[in-house]
Amino acid sequence: MSNIRPDIQNLLKHWRESIPEDRLAHLVRDVARAQMKALQRRLSQHAVSFGHWTFLRILWTQDGLTQKELSDLAGVMEPTTYSAVRAMEEAGFIERRQMDGNRKNMHVFLTPAGLSLEKKLVPLAEEVNAISVRGLSEKNITLLRKCLLSIIENLALEEEGDVNDVDAP
Repeated sequence: MSNIRPDIQNLLKHWRESIPEDRLAHLVRDVARAQMKALQRRLSQHAVSFGHWTFLRILWTQDGLTQKELSDLAGVMEPTTYSAVRAMEEAGFIERRQMDGNRKNMHVFLTPAGLSLEKKLVPLAEEVNAISVRGLSEKNITLLRKCLLSIIENLALEEEGDVNDVDAP
């Protein structure tokens, strides 16, 4: 562990020794933060921010969304999406346009430059994922994924006030 930076050593000590039974939310947040930081380091080499990555990922699978749809899928407020979309447009990654018959909504489309980023950036995210699960068996990775998806589902049901649908352990 001597190769690990002191701040990371302290974080690991915190989780393993100081409060090993602390709330799961804190641990999940720290994992997410570490993964985002690792990915951001890689993305910055391509002049792409983590925030833009989020929107690009969505557009690679569903091009032509409205800004509202993009906000909803990214889980951010519309002003945040508007700022990001403007910056991505200036960078040449996307273009905004209205669709025939609907002058109200602006739709977001990838440019060839935005499309080409997928082949460069997705492997970076895959690399971070591989590093994240290094040393874990496929069985444990599958179980971890299943557990995290269950947590997301439970919290979504609770948010909708449908706590009766949450299966008790």
